[in-house]
Amino acid sequence: MFSGWNWVAHCLYLLLNICSLEVSGGLVQSCGHIIPESPVLALGSNFTALCILNESCLDFGNIYANQIIWKIKNKVVPKEQYREINRTVSSVTFNDTSSLATPLTCNILADGQIEQNIYGITVTIGLPPEKPKNLSCIVHQVSKLTYPMTCTWNPGRHTFLDTHFRLKYRWPQENFPDCIPKDVNNSCTIADVQFFVNLEVWVEAANALGKAESDPLVIDPIEIVKPLSPHNLSVNSGILPTVLKLSWENRISIAVMKLKFNIRYRIIGDTNWMQVPPEDTASPRTSFSVQGLRPYTEYVFSIRCMKEDGVGYWSDWSEEKTGVTTEDKPSKGPAIWRIIDASRSPASWTVHLMWKALEPFEASGVILYYEVTVRAKSSLSSPPEKYNVNTTNLTLKLPNGTYEVTVIAHNRVGASPPSVLLIPASNTKAPVKNVRTLPKDGKLWVGWTAPNSYILKYVIEWCLVSNSSDCTIEWQNEPGNIQGTYLKGDIKPFKCYLITVYPLYADGQGSGQSVKAYLQQDRPSKGPTVQTKKVGKAEAVLTWNHLTVDEQNGFIRSYTIFYKTIDGNETAVTVDPSKTEYTLSSLTSDTLYTVRMMAYTDEGGRSGPDFTFTTQKFGKGEIEAIVVPVCLAFLLIVLLGVLFCFNKRDLIKKHIWPIVPDPSKSNIAQWSPQVPAKHNFSSKDQMYPEGSFTDVSVVEIEADDKKSFSEQDLKPFDLLKKEKSTSEGHSSGIGGSSCMSSPRQSVSDSDEGETTQNTSSTVQYSTVVLNGYRDQTPVQVFSRSESTQPLLDSEERSEDHAGGSDSTTQRQQYFKQNGGQDETNTDRPCFERTKQITPANEGDLVGFAQLQISGQSSQLLGLGLEKNTQEAALLGVLQTSTEGQTVRPETVEGNPLSVDEMPKSYLPQTERQGGYMPQ
Repeated sequence: MFSGWNWVAHCLYLLLNICSLEVSGGLVQSCGHIIPESPVLALGSNFTALCILNESCLDFGNIYANQIIWKIKNKVVPKEQYREINRTVSSVTFNDTSSLATPLTCNILADGQIEQNIYGITVTIGLPPEKPKNLSCIVHQVSKLTYPMTCTWNPGRHTFLDTHFRLKYRWPQENFPDCIPKDVNNSCTIADVQFFVNLEVWVEAANALGKAESDPLVIDPIEIVKPLSPHNLSVNSGILPTVLKLSWENRISIAVMKLKFNIRYRIIGDTNWMQVPPEDTASPRTSFSVQGLRPYTEYVFSIRCMKEDGVGYWSDWSEEKTGVTTEDKPSKGPAIWRIIDASRSPASWTVHLMWKALEPFEASGVILYYEVTVRAKSSLSSPPEKYNVNTTNLTLKLPNGTYEVTVIAHNRVGASPPSVLLIPASNTKAPVKNVRTLPKDGKLWVGWTAPNSYILKYVIEWCLVSNSSDCTIEWQNEPGNIQGTYLKGDIKPFKCYLITVYPLYADGQGSGQSVKAYLQQDRPSKGPTVQTKKVGKAEAVLTWNHLTVDEQNGFIRSYTIFYKTIDGNETAVTVDPSKTEYTLSSLTSDTLYTVRMMAYTDEGGRSGPDFTFTTQKFGKGEIEAIVVPVCLAFLLIVLLGVLFCFNKRDLIKKHIWPIVPDPSKSNIAQWSPQVPAKHNFSSKDQMYPEGSFTDVSVVEIEADDKKSFSEQDLKPFDLLKKEKSTSEGHSSGIGGSSCMSSPRQSVSDSDEGETTQNTSSTVQYSTVVLNGYRDQTPVQVFSRSESTQPLLDSEERSEDHAGGSDSTTQRQQYFKQNGGQDETNTDRPCFERTKQITPANEGDLVGFAQLQISGQSSQLLGLGLEKNTQEAALLGVLQTSTEGQTVRPETVEGNPLSVDEMPKSYLPQTERQGGYMPQ
């Protein structure tokens, strides 16, 4: 164990020995080294490395071999692979170098557990070269005198090392410099070779792990020549329309090599080459005539050559040249078909004849026109009709029958064989069965089952089914001995085709059998648009339209309806593709539903737009079941109310429509002063024959004045004074008296400051009947009354015409006799009180006192009393009636009156007397 100073000294010494550099010959040396220095190892082989320590390190650092640690890329090698040979040498062994990596280092663990690298080496692992294989050489002709040779070989496996190849060759008695590849390791070119001498050729491969040589190849270079192709090729037409003559030049001397040739040709536009038989061109030549060609057809030719005996290589194909054969008669007649339109008239046909243009090899030239012959089979004696057309169709209108149609094509050389088509009156022959289609190899195959009879040929007719255009018919003929073929037209994917197969017999034809087909299907372009036809409480009738043919892209196999509520799960229903309507049931009432629809083909489905609808709150008949009973109950209640009102009509009339007397039925409406005979006022007809009475009727009472009668006992007389001035010159509405005021708006008294009420709508009338005074004939006079009832037109007219002069005269006479007044004084009152009122008349006075005076009472009774005795008499009467005392007797002109001479007081009017009660 070192002391502290000894340990420091030891470390310093170790660092000095390890880190110090001893420069000897310009090399850096360390405490040890590894052998081998930079080995190249074969993959998978064994390997042992030695780490040798220098003695100097042993003396000063106390470093020994047992302290060495081996590492591979800083990964410690297991100590089981270590071996201490002596105190300065340690070895490590690897049984398989596949796991060996670089660098490989040896390290020591010095005092203080410090790891120090001693030395490291780089290890290279690879494989030795394999024997080159498949050595082959070819001599390319560059010109007539230059023939370089190029050899190629297979270099073998990858060695992971730098491997060098050399091409060696020699004559039997002479060696040549090696050919070293420049760009690649498997090919090398020798600039020039000699013919007719055997040449030995081989390949040598070498790297750090070894060398390898290929098997030698001994050849004569003339046997591996690839000559240049013939050039200046030309094509000329021959005498015959099926022959073309070729000419060319060879670029190798016949003295060097004799050649044989290959000639190939094809029709322009075709990709398939045809070849002249090799035996026809197996000898040296510079021209050749190709036979068996199609007339009036353009061909492309090319040619190549090689050594005559077949040893060596074929040259490249020459440049291509074209040529056209001459015209000939058409080799066959055009294929013909027809379409019959018999819908317009059952007695005649519209026949559309159509034929296909001949292919160029069939036409053998330019077709100038077509000769069409139509012969009726029913009348063989009639001459046939002939048409010359330069198109491929002809439309004829023929009577219904059987016809034979012949078409012949003409070019500049001649005519084609005739093409014959029999058009029978009806398709009575057996049709084909089981027409089917199958997409195959990008084409549409059509198959059928043939009838048992002999078939001359089949006509396959098809057209593209589309909404945007009419179905343009295409067709093709097929031999009668087949039962299936591919359609030869341009068949497009995702399109629907209607295919019909007709069997043609020698004496007729069978009806066509049709089928629809797709070359390729796809999902529909869009989904169906669904709508509601009828919505109920728990069901909804959905309707939609079929997708158009252009939208289907295939056969619709099924529909699926998806519906759900806003917060519910989606429900799916599958519907047959032939349907356009479906009823959803078991729905919830008054609920919003979202529905969509998908259409499916064999390739998948596509969904249409969403549609929403709301179910009804009530089902069919539920509203009627509620409304009808309610209406019936309402009608019953109304009926009961009407019956109740009818039974209680008197009570209802009393409260709503009180009884209003009809003025037209009163006595005053039936009496006129001008016709006294009409109203008999004798003592026999009077209710009270003993004395005079007055009927007073006040129809409308204004309740504006709230004061008692006793407080206003002097008012009436003031009003009566006003009446004299306000009603002067106006005739009464009834009697026409000058003392009566017409129903007009009263004026206000400026002295008293009182405003009278509007009486423009009030008719004031009353009847005053007086007993004869002092044996004089009584005259019936009228007094005003305030009533809202309008007078009859007859009353007003009679009053206007009759109440003027006569009644005024009578009243003046009466007042003159009883009151002693001047009858010419129109300002006098109409009557005066002349008799003393006795207690016997108190009942009458009470009735008079009940007369209420309104704001318009200034017009009451139409009386104008003088300012003396008349006012005093009336005042006495009112005081007696209101206070319940006997009125003191009054005198007229200073003479007292007896009780017997006193006239009766005013009595209340009754209906029986012709008056009106207050209303």
